[in-house]
Amino acid sequence: MIETAKRYFNTSGPNIPDEHYTLTRENLIRRGIDLVKKRRYFTIWAPRQTGKSTYFRMLAKELAVIGYQVLHINVENFKSATEKSFLTSIANKFKETLQIELKGKLFSDVYDELMRVKDRKIVFIIDEIEGLNEEIFGQFLHTIRNLYHFRDEHSLKSAILVGVSNIVGVVQDNASPFNIADNLEVPYFTDEETFTLLHMHEEETGQFFHPEAKEKICAITANQPGLVNGFAYQLVARNPQKELIDYNDYLVVEDWYLTEAIDKNIANIINKAKQHRAFLERLLFTGEKEKYQVNDDKIKFLHAQGLIKKDKEGYVEFWVPMYMKAVYAAFYPYTNGERGRFLKNIDLRTLFCLGEDGKSRRLNFDLIIGHYKDYVKRRSFKYFREKDEETGRYKSIKEAALAYSFETYIQALVQVFEGKNYLEPHSGLGRCDLIINIENNEYVVEFKIYRDIFQFEKGKNQLAYYAKTLGLTEALYLVFVPNTVNLARIREQKETFDGIVIRTYIVLYDEEKDF
Repeated sequence: MIETAKRYFNTSGPNIPDEHYTLTRENLIRRGIDLVKKRRYFTIWAPRQTGKSTYFRMLAKELAVIGYQVLHINVENFKSATEKSFLTSIANKFKETLQIELKGKLFSDVYDELMRVKDRKIVFIIDEIEGLNEEIFGQFLHTIRNLYHFRDEHSLKSAILVGVSNIVGVVQDNASPFNIADNLEVPYFTDEETFTLLHMHEEETGQFFHPEAKEKICAITANQPGLVNGFAYQLVARNPQKELIDYNDYLVVEDWYLTEAIDKNIANIINKAKQHRAFLERLLFTGEKEKYQVNDDKIKFLHAQGLIKKDKEGYVEFWVPMYMKAVYAAFYPYTNGERGRFLKNIDLRTLFCLGEDGKSRRLNFDLIIGHYKDYVKRRSFKYFREKDEETGRYKSIKEAALAYSFETYIQALVQVFEGKNYLEPHSGLGRCDLIINIENNEYVVEFKIYRDIFQFEKGKNQLAYYAKTLGLTEALYLVFVPNTVNLARIREQKETFDGIVIRTYIVLYDEEKDF
């Protein structure tokens, strides 16, 4: 019997623990308290939907318990604020919260007034700091810095700047007016924390999440708090009387996010991604590694948005697989009716027939890939490149067309056989496998652009490992190879790696003719 929930998964705004399932993140709270006790001024930065607002509100509550007076102002909509109007808002907050009168209309005046406030322990939190008018941003930071240097002589014991983007430069630039600050990063959940959050619902209601569904939530969201809560909320709302929420329920929600949901978080990510489309497509499709350089403007920008991060080897990787899937789907081009050309003059019965066991039907990939190669010879890949209607220039890089064409071909087949397919991103550089499910039989296909023999061979072992994690016994390795490459060392064959059969297929292309 499923009990009525007392709380729910929050998908909008800061958490209220009495109303929402909430992680206390005690270690993080202790770190914040320690910084305040040491009279540090510090920053809290993280991409959106990471729980920053929830965190600093919980921190403020704990600080109040030990005698600090905390006030908070949100400057998200202060892009056109003047020095006078901004200081008026601050003065109103000080009077409302602390009964302190600030009458100055210039930063220098307010500085003098705050220097005269004694015998209190005040913490000032400024949220959405990137929303402040850039013309007064530097002046504000200079004032805060000057107060920091004399914090033994006045009551502002700590100031905390909270933000997403501008604050990254503030922290990293040694010439910044705020280079006196520490940075407290609010990380995504760990797997354990996500499981703990989900278990709160299980305990309160008796409704459970299947372990596989939990693992998939962790994987697809990278434990990003906003997305974790979003997935959990949707799963519960869609299955109110179901005792065990399973993997198939998870897939329904994932598909909804990608094809139907009007989600501001994902929409924002896609809009930001479009500003650096060519760079992100190179990550998705070419296999080329890009060094993570924080002073590269596009890398700094995309990292601040939560789209990419630095991997263990110092290269760029996609951060959240859900965002990676959403960006892939958003970049997918209109293909001028090419899908209809794929299946003409093909006897589809030969592509899906009884397997070696003589019982279940299986896809015949030797024939499927053969037909795909015939199509490529006739039509090339140029129809899978997207042009800008205004400039006539290509939006997408060449390598994207290779992957798009094969996926469109497979989608056409899957629809005929009433199955489904979906991209499954790996952790790390933007590599995706295509998972095909027809009549409860799953197939995994990896497509790769050939770069060198080492990458080619390494990919087989990686694919075998991944197939094993999916409980499969074989996998398909589709490699696009320019026709200038000597094929003596790379060929189509069937090999076994750690008990997994890898079927390698090579699709040749001509840089000039095909593009």
